[in-house]
Amino acid sequence: MRKERSFAQAMASHRLGMIGLVGITLVLLVGILGPMLVPYPSGYNDAMPLAPPSAAHWLGTDSLGLELFDQIVWGARTSLFISVTAVIVASVIGLPLGLISGYFGGRAGALIDSVIEIAMTIPTLPLMILISAIVGPSTTTVAIVIGIFSWPTLARIVRNSTLKLASLPYIEAAVVLGIPRRTIMFKHILINAAGPALVDLTIVMATAVLTEAGLSYLGLGDPNAWSWGGILQTAFKGGQQFNAWWLIVCPSLAIMFFVVSFNLLGLGINETLNPKRD
Repeated sequence: MRKERSFAQAMASHRLGMIGLVGITLVLLVGILGPMLVPYPSGYNDAMPLAPPSAAHWLGTDSLGLELFDQIVWGARTSLFISVTAVIVASVIGLPLGLISGYFGGRAGALIDSVIEIAMTIPTLPLMILISAIVGPSTTTVAIVIGIFSWPTLARIVRNSTLKLASLPYIEAAVVLGIPRRTIMFKHILINAAGPALVDLTIVMATAVLTEAGLSYLGLGDPNAWSWGGILQTAFKGGQQFNAWWLIVCPSLAIMFFVVSFNLLGLGINETLNPKRD
């Protein structure tokens, strides 16, 4: 008889998922430990401006002679902060609304479903640009706005999972035994609905990094925080894409590496939870 593998064991055997996890871990280590090893890239440097990558300057320098490597490292911290904050905001809003809608139903569920439908039809990017322009450029503002516009999909996923789980025999038995609804929702249903929600949250994190890069490129990012999108914005604004290719290639590769890692992790989680059967 074949022994049933745990989620961790199944996930460990998924190559693409593990590659994504390793990539995310690497970015996490760079974001947390990197700034302890490299100086904050502020002010002028003694290095030659726009020096190409070399043994002395691993990723080259910008127009002020600042090390691009240092900026990439500090930009990783900004991307991590934005992606994690966006996930927290989306989870705080989307998880309880999805649970309530799927478990209780009725008028409250119908109202929440209507709000979800309306929220999913709103063009998010133009509103993000508008809000960022009104409130002012801030890393925290960008992260919160991204999270606010990411909750509807999460809420719908949790709602659909809750509808399926609420009709299962063990949930009905818990109701008969008089277990409080709050316990049933958060201990029995939410834990089992966490898989599909986790897949969506990896997408939220990847989208948050891309959105922040886009807003920073448009000049709506925080000018006081180093970010990969901000590096691109500065390079294009100064016309340096023609004479300093590294200022475009390096941050673009960093963004791509971060996003692809999250997508691979989400793929691994999804295929582990929903294996293809022949």
